[in-house]
Amino acid sequence: MRNLKAKNVALTGVLFSLAIALSWLESYVTPLLGLIPALKLGLSNIVVMYAILFLKTRTAFSLVILKALFAFLTRGATAGFLSACGGGLSLLVFWLLLQLPRPVSGYLFCVCGAVSHNLGQLAGASVILSSAMVMAYAPILLIAGIVVGALSYILTKALFASLPREIRCTARRNNPFYK
Repeated sequence: MRNLKAKNVALTGVLFSLAIALSWLESYVTPLLGLIPALKLGLSNIVVMYAILFLKTRTAFSLVILKALFAFLTRGATAGFLSACGGGLSLLVFWLLLQLPRPVSGYLFCVCGAVSHNLGQLAGASVILSSAMVMAYAPILLIAGIVVGALSYILTKALFASLPREIRCTARRNNPFYK
């Protein structure tokens, strides 16, 4: 039992490190693509998707909290709060999609995650600013969520297909990438 707990903590740490490294990479790629700072590729969210699809929901939740805490410590309270709002809503949507009687497509899974992440951040921004004016930005973020979700699907499909068979066998029921 103790070894399993230590293994889970170590794996969560490795996944968190990977998420932070991908977030760092993304912060350099975003300007090269000519994207505004609020539009990101969501590379670190692929790590959260991996956790909820192949590990436990608790591990995915821990990653969302750790990412928000890291954003808080490195970029301030606003960034931490917005990270928690976006990550929390997208995790909830992932979990709800996995509870459906039939699996959704991988594309829909990724797009719903990206769009819900953007909507969670918009809701968080409207709370911070005490204004619904932030919602004027919603159409841009919805379109961005669809595009980023599609790119995320392409990356995720390729990455998950390359996983060793032992890991793929641990996939959750209704995993949209393994039917």
